[in-house]
Amino acid sequence: MNEKMKDQKPVALDPSPLMQLSTAYWGSQTLLTANRIGLFEKLEQQEMDAEAIARALGTQLRATRLLLKACTALQLLEETPSGFRNSSMSRAFLVPGAPGFLGNAIRYSDNLYATWGELEDTLRTGTPPMATEQYTGDDPERTRHFVYGMHDRALGIGRAMLGLVDLSGRRQMLDVGGGPGTYSSLFAREYPDLHSRVLDLPGVAAIAEEIIASMGVADRVTTLPGDYLSDDYPGGNDVVLISGVFHRESEAGCRRLIERARDSLVSGGLLVVSDVFTEADGASPLFATLFGLNMLLTAADGGVHSDRHVADWMAESGFNQIHRKPFPEPMPHRIVMGTKL
Repeated sequence: MNEKMKDQKPVALDPSPLMQLSTAYWGSQTLLTANRIGLFEKLEQQEMDAEAIARALGTQLRATRLLLKACTALQLLEETPSGFRNSSMSRAFLVPGAPGFLGNAIRYSDNLYATWGELEDTLRTGTPPMATEQYTGDDPERTRHFVYGMHDRALGIGRAMLGLVDLSGRRQMLDVGGGPGTYSSLFAREYPDLHSRVLDLPGVAAIAEEIIASMGVADRVTTLPGDYLSDDYPGGNDVVLISGVFHRESEAGCRRLIERARDSLVSGGLLVVSDVFTEADGASPLFATLFGLNMLLTAADGGVHSDRHVADWMAESGFNQIHRKPFPEPMPHRIVMGTKL
């Protein structure tokens, strides 16, 4: 050891980030449980004391009081001299019927909680503990939570997408893996001459029909029950949207989707790919990297790709005028668009 190194003082390292990571699930399980048992819905109309809340929820008083205090610390509730009430954040996002309601999306995260505990097994076996079929048709309750959860998230994502994608003059969209049909419905409401077909699995498409009807565009947005990996795509499209699909597929699968979209587009047609993407090195941003692990646990080919690579795949498939656009912060999504020659 040289003299210079001897003179250096040891750096004091702070282990608190490690402790915060190791207990992060405490807060998430508090939110997931409160949402699942209907706490925020019970407090929609009025504040209540702990005894009244315990009676309404059918829970034990002492345990309920601990939950309420934790929710207060997490800024999910506010405590007053006469009881507890929803915070402004909970009123906006956790009460059923609120315009920004995310309760169904949170229920989907709730369904994944135990699945994350099997990450080690997945790393060793390469097999996701939650098969995709469980929430895309085989299990009706999980499928409904999944589809309505997608709808809740897609409302915000879709409204932002409207500001990033100009479909003026385009009349026929194919929405590949379109899930609840939310994006197609939002675009149809924005562009009165636009028609769209939502291609997704039969169990998902059946629920999508409810959502499309509720958005008032069932005359121009229809479902196309099928498998986007194997069933034929209808032709004559001047726009193909593939949103929230690439994270379920390998590179080879994504390339096939690009090629199939290209073949279904008319000359000059637009391909729009939207998803959670990483930077080219795959190591940032943080949410995208963790999202890749989430998909590893829930889809056989699940993971995360970079938007730079997607743009390259599109160029190699014959698209030009390729653009990459980020969604407004703090949204983690990005768009890659290209035009068929």
